[in-house]
Amino acid sequence: MPILYSYRRCPYAMRARMALKYAGIELEHREIALREKPKAMLLASSKGTVPVLCIDGQVIDQSLDIIHWALDKSDPDGWKNVDESMANCWIEKNDGQFKILLDQYKYPNRYPGLNQDEVLNTTLELMLKPIEIALQANPYLMGNKLSWVDVAIFPFIRQFAGVNPPRFAALPLTATRRWLTQHIESQLFQSVMEKHPTWID
Repeated sequence: MPILYSYRRCPYAMRARMALKYAGIELEHREIALREKPKAMLLASSKGTVPVLCIDGQVIDQSLDIIHWALDKSDPDGWKNVDESMANCWIEKNDGQFKILLDQYKYPNRYPGLNQDEVLNTTLELMLKPIEIALQANPYLMGNKLSWVDVAIFPFIRQFAGVNPPRFAALPLTATRRWLTQHIESQLFQSVMEKHPTWID
């Protein structure tokens, strides 16, 4: 049985868990403590971050690779049936510059030289407004159907919204908030957010 090392609140681990659950992959879930990472995980992947999926000697330690591995096993609703070039554009923006801005917005004490209003405005122009425009045209980022791109990006938007919920609620992002709420309330997301005891070697 595959082994997944995960951390409940990590957005990278969230998206991997959602894809694995959707694909119906049976696995052993090992919830880690960030301050005391298990030696077994570090032996499998020296990078020391989650998620890490171990399958019969094979180690997959990038969340996007785990998503694609899971969908290659089973993709009943056609999550992968999207424009690959457009999907990559969304992911590169999300995992690149947006993640940097998210960290700056979430941890202002680490970036005392930055103006938080400027960080928010940059984030709006780079990521949030393009998402809003896409979701005003269609219910999902890639069109009329849920895809792996929505699942890969949603945990990061959730994290951004959670930094200052009243401020996020006041932004002109009606379609984005509806999309976000739909994911948060989905059975799939709720099922992968169940709490697990910390796994110890």
